[in-house]
Amino acid sequence: MLREDLRNVAIIAHVDHGKTTLVDQMLKQAGTFRENQVVEERVMDSGDLERERGITILAKNTSIHYHGVKINIVDTPGHADFSGEVERVLKMVSGVLLLVDAAEGPMPQTRFVTQKALEMGHRLIIVVNKVDRPDARTKEVEDEVLELLMDLNATDEQLESPFVYCSGREGTSSLDADTPGTDLVPLFDTILKHFPPLDMEPNAPLQLLVSSIDYNDYVGRIGIGRIERGVAKQGAEVTVCNYNHKDVNVKGKLVNLYEIEGLERVPCEHAEAGDIVCFSGLEKINIGDTVCSTDCVEPVPFVKISEPTVEMIFSVNDSPFAGKEGKFVTSRHLRERLYRELLRDVSLRVEDTDSTDSFRVSGRGEMHLSILIETMRREGYEFQVSSPKVLYKEINGVKYEPVERLIIDVPETSTGVVFESMGTRKGELAHMSAMGSRMRLEFFIPARGLFGYKSAFMTDTKGEGVMSSVFYEYQPYKGEIQRRVSGSLVAYETGEAVTYGLFNAQGRGILFITPGTSVYEGMVVGVSPKEGDINVNVCKTKHLTNTRSSSSDDALRLIPPKKLSLEEALEFIGDDELLEITPKSIRIRKRILDGELRAKARAKEKAGE
Repeated sequence: MLREDLRNVAIIAHVDHGKTTLVDQMLKQAGTFRENQVVEERVMDSGDLERERGITILAKNTSIHYHGVKINIVDTPGHADFSGEVERVLKMVSGVLLLVDAAEGPMPQTRFVTQKALEMGHRLIIVVNKVDRPDARTKEVEDEVLELLMDLNATDEQLESPFVYCSGREGTSSLDADTPGTDLVPLFDTILKHFPPLDMEPNAPLQLLVSSIDYNDYVGRIGIGRIERGVAKQGAEVTVCNYNHKDVNVKGKLVNLYEIEGLERVPCEHAEAGDIVCFSGLEKINIGDTVCSTDCVEPVPFVKISEPTVEMIFSVNDSPFAGKEGKFVTSRHLRERLYRELLRDVSLRVEDTDSTDSFRVSGRGEMHLSILIETMRREGYEFQVSSPKVLYKEINGVKYEPVERLIIDVPETSTGVVFESMGTRKGELAHMSAMGSRMRLEFFIPARGLFGYKSAFMTDTKGEGVMSSVFYEYQPYKGEIQRRVSGSLVAYETGEAVTYGLFNAQGRGILFITPGTSVYEGMVVGVSPKEGDINVNVCKTKHLTNTRSSSSDDALRLIPPKKLSLEEALEFIGDDELLEITPKSIRIRKRILDGELRAKARAKEKAGE
């Protein structure tokens, strides 16, 4: 049976190309909000971190009604580190809006998510967004998209995908690049025309594939997915099975059933094949599970999620300040929280280590793991993490490492310094092209070569460069890369930093702390431009005499310290350092806090070499 009244659509694109802004306008023009309703910008980015950073982290579901047809829309993340979210939600939809910036064109993440959509056989509508940008180059971008589709072995039908030209911010669309639009009607019409009605089996036994998981304190775990066939009814007895674990079947009951209407979940008594629904009552439901009728248990194959490429060690905080600022500080708390994250994030891996206080956490990249760290510290967790390391593979006795496809847009004057940095980090130039007064450079670079590069890149290009990368493939090991040429300024004793001590220390490098900051022996308080660590006594006070008073400290001028964000701190820390994470503070420390023991360990290491 064809369901003429339904379309399921995902919006995919590179980060910051305007997906969430376009969804805002689609909701407004479809009449989802009242005329006098106050609506925030990027209404789909509901998480605090998403709103602060201006990025989508979790895929979100919404729906609109147009000419009697319900269009379910899935807004997906654009950052490569969250591509696991995109891979699994593509199973829920039958068509994809591929969004491309009219100035930037296809970027690394565009290639990655488009490849996944093409592999699943989805139809595409190519939306060229931000056509009102002064530097828009619409015709060139069209050609670049077609080249990308040919490069990814798209079918003839996919190569003939229609183009729609939009301004997400203004809420306009047009089928002609030279004619500005007035509303999003051309886009809505193209969705109904190009994406065919779903061919479903409403009378067959129930089969519902779970593609996403939510959690609510009142009803517990909430599964979200598309009904592949049959009808889901509230209160129905069902069996949960999994394609990859066919021997494990669990019986349960659909206690509550919801349809997605606009931004809300509306309770319903039943839903038909093709509908995207939310349900509760199955406490142990996981992503990739299939909910079936008890008399016909047939699991649906689930997409194989790409493997993680970066790992970090999460451990219990054992610094002198441990337990002072956090609410959850024990290994039991840490283990429970990390394993709970696995239930929602399919591209994350957590393993126990030899130590009961440490856990190996693997993810798609530094951003992926830093978002987890930031989320946990906001929830009240206190712990420490090691520097990120890439995951190697051994293939036929040869060591392989993950390689990223890196695209850099910089002013022509900055290309020299970028080439120099890429050379030291084992980057290989794959393509180079001019875009007006700017250059687009494409490199293949080991993932470990990008650790710590972002802040150096912004300095090298005077803040004008744009860089983005996505995992490409595993290649043979490229050789040693020196991760850091600078050393650390390390606190010599425990106490409180004072102006006099900081004034003497700032001549050695750039400080991270201000007067009044509590420090402990072995805590990193700054960066030294020279290789090797320097011990500094930031707690040192001036000896008082009858001719010198402590108030003369006011005359000492301190250079403003460099405040490191979480990502910058993760980029900075070396192999012999840890990052202490608490709800109130982020501190860098040495693994071995005692200065003498640290010196002995370093001497032993050099002797071993």
